Amino acid sequence: MWLALRRARCKRRAARTPLAACWSHALPRGGAFCAEVPFLVCDGEMSSLDPATGALLSLGWVAIEGGAIQLGSARHYLISGAQAVGQSATIHHIHDRELARGLPAAAVMTAFLQAAAGKVLVFHHAALDIAFLNRCCERLYGAPLLLPTLDTLRLEQRQRERRGLACAPGALTLTSCRERYGLPAHAAHNALLDAIATGELLLAQIAHRGKNTDVRLRDLR
Repeated sequence: MWLALRRARCKRRAARTPLAACWSHALPRGGAFCAEVPFLVCDGEMSSLDPATGALLSLGWVAIEGGAIQLGSARHYLISGAQAVGQSATIHHIHDRELARGLPAAAVMTAFLQAAAGKVLVFHHAALDIAFLNRCCERLYGAPLLLPTLDTLRLEQRQRERRGLACAPGALTLTSCRERYGLPAHAAHNALLDAIATGELLLAQIAHRGKNTDVRLRDLR
């Protein structure tokens, strides 16, 4: 409901943009079983943890449909025109010369919004990615992203809190969360590989609660 209200307030500003086209698709119902819900698992790499001063350098995503990761839907883009990567290159290994061969932010966001239409977005530590995506959308379309979102970090945190388990430093990283479900190590800090790793974690979290045919979207809280 709150998404619809916020979209209504931004409708005029975003009119006739790829964002408005994305909004035109129906939102998944909270009562739908997870096996019926289309998800788009996403990850970005940034030059800084501060969206006010940093830039989105790359964006990767993969769809989950029918309760399975659809590898054929996987996409990974470098974004040209971003600020110099600086010291952040030591983390994500993206260099300025590679960004120069990337696509403009408008082209990447258009592809992303087409892929996201009608889906629930999934991130690990959604607040950071959403902050950067909102900034891109505000600059390009005059309105924030305003799409339904799940955060595998928050799902894990709430599960541990319900069981009375402490969240020690580092306990909620993507790597640590995957380890608890017996998922293998993955190469971190590549947007596409992290998106796939997050998708695997989401499916493991759903399986831990019950089968895809038993767990509803609204249960993922």
